[in-house]
Amino acid sequence: MSDNPLLILLLLGAAGYVFKLWLDDYRQAERGEPHPGELPGARSTTRTAVWVAIAGALIILGLETGGEYALDVVEDQSEITVLFGLVMLSAAFFEELIFRGYLVVQNRGRIALITSIIFFSLVFTLAHPFLWEFETGESGWRVWEGTLTLDFSIKAWFSTSIVFVNSLWFYTVRFYALNTTRSLIPCFAAHLCSNLGVFIIKAMQGFVTGWW
Repeated sequence: MSDNPLLILLLLGAAGYVFKLWLDDYRQAERGEPHPGELPGARSTTRTAVWVAIAGALIILGLETGGEYALDVVEDQSEITVLFGLVMLSAAFFEELIFRGYLVVQNRGRIALITSIIFFSLVFTLAHPFLWEFETGESGWRVWEGTLTLDFSIKAWFSTSIVFVNSLWFYTVRFYALNTTRSLIPCFAAHLCSNLGVFIIKAMQGFVTGWW
């Protein structure tokens, strides 16, 4: 996907449209007119909740970067383009809306909440292609002709672990005491800053190859 500008632009357009729907629900709720079908987490929250969420995400990013140097796996990371970097930023909204918004068990008690957070964090983690890679082949759309490759290297396990920790943190800032409205804004902010930080670090290390 990272080398297909058309697909990337379509994904960015879809993300922009869904964000507009979420923002409309947020504004309607702010006017005191919420509706039953609104998108999850369309509520305001405190600045403290947002800044703590961002700080935690940046600490995890710092640990990730330091860990890559300590394990000597910096050169094993993938290259990306600026256009794909925009997809990474849009993922801060899409992934949070899906996972932290919908894929969690609420109002069934604390044990159900925590269990669902751990389970869906595992799903979120395994959805990221670090331990695996799927090549669709020359056709590009005949999935059944693709090839699945597994990767159990130190870099793959380390990156997978970081994604899992990030997911736990993003769920935490949705449900911690600072975010009494269960707003998704802290999740968006934390994920956005994390992905932006990854892009900046990759650019400084020479792993951003061009515009598209």
